[in-house]
Amino acid sequence: MKPVVMYTTPICGFCSAAKRLLDGKDVAYTEIDVMRDPAKKQEMMQRAGRHTVPQIFIGDEHVGGYDELSALHRAGKLDPMLAD
Repeated sequence: MKPVVMYTTPICGFCSAAKRLLDGKDVAYTEIDVMRDPAKKQEMMQRAGRHTVPQIFIGDEHVGGYDELSALHRAGKLDPMLAD
């Protein structure tokens, strides 16, 4: 399975929803709390080109936020994207 990285904050409902979706699929992910580390927020904005959370990466590919992750899941495209 490709590595998944998610930039989040603890007060973000969309972040919680994205984590629930991935947890429900037993997908391991690395969570980076941008509230705790301002340098990580800068890293996220540079990588994703966005300042909102969550920002989700599968491998080197930027997926977007929860809406995009959920759309991939509903379309049946998330599992193939996660596969090595």
